[in-house]
Amino acid sequence: MKLNDLRPPVGARHKARRVGRGDGSGRGTYSGRGCKGQKSRSGGGVRLGFEGGQLPLIKRLPRKRGFTNIFRIEYNVVNVGKLNIFPEGSEVNASELLGAGLIKSLSRPTKILGGGEVDRSLSVKVDKVSASAKRKIIGVGGRVEQA
Repeated sequence: MKLNDLRPPVGARHKARRVGRGDGSGRGTYSGRGCKGQKSRSGGGVRLGFEGGQLPLIKRLPRKRGFTNIFRIEYNVVNVGKLNIFPEGSEVNASELLGAGLIKSLSRPTKILGGGEVDRSLSVKVDKVSASAKRKIIGVGGRVEQA
């Protein structure tokens, strides 16, 4: 089979409906646009979000608009309590966390947060560590390095 042999299944393709070709066609006179008015005209219609002069939704609800910081850094976050899956004294870095399934990819920087408790000393080497996570890791005899 070649590309030029491919055809859509029978009935999958319909002929285009030709409007404005006389009353006998069933789509003549107003051609499906109804009678008069802005929407019946060529190029007629209103812009996106326009509500006929009523105060638009985007202006009525202040939470719907605002600022998006394009420089925001999205982190892979891992709570310190999840680090208990690693054996005592092991070095924990982004690739180890990826292997353990705690983060999804290495494309984002990794940050350790202070949720939970850690009960073994580990050497943690990631991009960022929160102050509470650092306190907990060092408290059980571990080390923290920021890569």
